Amino acid sequence: MKLFNLTISFIIILFLYPLHAGAQDNIVEVPKAKLYKEKKTALNYLEDENTVTSFGKISDKIWGYAELGLQEFKSSALLIKTLEDEGFKVEKNVAGMPTCFTATWGEGKPVIGVLGEFDALPMLSQKGLVPNQDPLVKGAPGHGCGHNMMGTAGVATVIAVKKSMEEHNIKGTIKFFGSPAEETVISRPYMVRAGVFDDVDAIIDNHSSTGMNTGFGVSGNALISVIFTFRGKTAHSAGAPWEGRSALDAVEIMNISTNYLREHLHYTHRLHYVIMEGGEAPNVVPDRASVWYYVRNTDERIEEMYERVVNCAKGAALATGTELEEIRVMTGIHQRHCNRGMAELIQSNIQLIGMPEWTEEENEFARALQKELGKEEKGYPEKVSELKEPSGIQVGGGSSDVGEVTLIAPTATLRFPGGVPGMIFHHRSAVSAYYGSAAWKGLNTGARVMAATAIDLLTKAEVLDKIKKEFADFSEEHPYKSLLPEGSEPPLYLNKELMEKYRALMEKARW
Repeated sequence: MKLFNLTISFIIILFLYPLHAGAQDNIVEVPKAKLYKEKKTALNYLEDENTVTSFGKISDKIWGYAELGLQEFKSSALLIKTLEDEGFKVEKNVAGMPTCFTATWGEGKPVIGVLGEFDALPMLSQKGLVPNQDPLVKGAPGHGCGHNMMGTAGVATVIAVKKSMEEHNIKGTIKFFGSPAEETVISRPYMVRAGVFDDVDAIIDNHSSTGMNTGFGVSGNALISVIFTFRGKTAHSAGAPWEGRSALDAVEIMNISTNYLREHLHYTHRLHYVIMEGGEAPNVVPDRASVWYYVRNTDERIEEMYERVVNCAKGAALATGTELEEIRVMTGIHQRHCNRGMAELIQSNIQLIGMPEWTEEENEFARALQKELGKEEKGYPEKVSELKEPSGIQVGGGSSDVGEVTLIAPTATLRFPGGVPGMIFHHRSAVSAYYGSAAWKGLNTGARVMAATAIDLLTKAEVLDKIKKEFADFSEEHPYKSLLPEGSEPPLYLNKELMEKYRALMEKARW
């Protein structure tokens, strides 16, 4: 028995050791960034207490607006005014979207871009810094992904960079891309199609998180967002149902078909839907019904999978004697392909800036929220993450239209702190955490990392040239192809009724 136990232990050690060694070996060695006068000017501006407070209040205002995608009129207006007050040239209604804008300062090359988002999510209303569920307005939207911080951090970044460019006569252009409707991955493919990013040399993306890190390689899923609408024929549901043709039956049969389809799709896929319209009364056969699908897979498999879903819709129409009246693709986006050189540069500045210092009060809230969620009660993180080689394994996961941008210009994403470890994204716990002083510190820390990175790109030609060479080699093997059908337009009507329903109520309940 002892010999058996020793043998098993030896096998376990042999099995685990390579995994442990591999976990160590895949850490990328990144030299720490240097603090020089041009960078110091930008950081001094952001570290000023008045600056931290000013942008923190902007973030909290956008958190309170909680506007859904393509309806972010107050949020975008606040960011635009902040940029215009600092002398940026702002172009509005970009790519046919009223809340999409660009803000530019400087001229000539290089052109360094910073991305920013500001849309909220439906059904997530929650009071800030309250651990238990307690909505501001029941059923209303909330910022469950931290976009209130992200757009604000991006604006703070470009203003800080502009101040350094002015003081030190740095040549080039700094540009902010105000991008609506990221939660429904809509704006960037239309922005790319309109040529908005054509002159950009490198792009810094940012996302709120519970720690601070970056990465490179492929991640997430490609996605096609599409609404299928069926047209049938009304009739009395009890008196003469044989006279009717139910459009709702077509939607339900399509959904059954796609659920059976899942068995035969590659394991990288994800597929989800909601019925948007299905009739108004049971005693009338519905003559119109629609269903909204998210079709997700890898770049290589997305189009084939989409065609199979379309065939399920066609089969449902045939089976029910209805007409597949419209297939409306609202957006189509690729996986994210982040540039290694950009990630390494961001990582060097992560190491330079470090993690914020949290107060005991902030940690008390974090531990209370963790307790509420049944997570380890450890408060906010104290250390930044190291840069690691990508695993190479892609199964499922979310999607972001930043993927489109990564195929147009060398791009990497900074994930900055402010969220509570253990919280759930797209959940009221994230809404609660992305408000107040810890969120202010997180977005400010993110802005400092991004500003330092942008200054490096503007002042170190050899670094930017290396990044651009890597991207050029990548682009030869991955040429950009839009997934938008010809003639598609941004769905500007999206979320309009929801915001009209809740906007006034949210104004009265302003937190």
